Amino acid sequence: MPQTLTREDAFALLNEYTKTEHLITHALSVEGVMRHFAALQNEDAEKWGVVGLLHDLDYDQFPGEHCIKVQEILRERGIGEEIIHAVASHGYGLCCDVKPEAFMEKVLYTVDELTGLITACALLRPSKSVLDMEVKSVKKKMKTKGFAAGVNREVIQQGAEMMGWELGDVIAETIQGMRRVAPAIGLQGNLPME
Repeated sequence: MPQTLTREDAFALLNEYTKTEHLITHALSVEGVMRHFAALQNEDAEKWGVVGLLHDLDYDQFPGEHCIKVQEILRERGIGEEIIHAVASHGYGLCCDVKPEAFMEKVLYTVDELTGLITACALLRPSKSVLDMEVKSVKKKMKTKGFAAGVNREVIQQGAEMMGWELGDVIAETIQGMRRVAPAIGLQGNLPME
């Protein structure tokens, strides 16, 4: 029987394989957003959060085998195929051929890149915060090619389409998810939490 991972176990595993601080922060950001989307869908926030935490588990140590090596690592630990497929699927068409099928996977595929874009937008604001971030600001920066050049805009757009959501709605809910974890991801800035 596959082992179920608690959030605590997943965070310990993340720290075992990931030493780069910004990658841990990114994992926490994606976890927060995944939990938010799970709540919107009346799904298991713990499972969705674990998938968000572990999605880049292999990236720090095995960047050339990203989304491939993680499958091996998780299988060795007896983690179930649902989690393994979900984690690997965010690299679909980029570094692996595991296609996002479940809604949870489509969300991960989309918000992985989108959280990076929103983080870059937040850091430019006078507040240095996601708490006062607006959808229109993110959309405007998304159109600026030189801004956060490492963010794959095509993946964000394709992901929103896969989800069957309007891009603006995906951005709005991703911002909401990031607001929930703003202090943990360094994006509270100089604003008070509500």
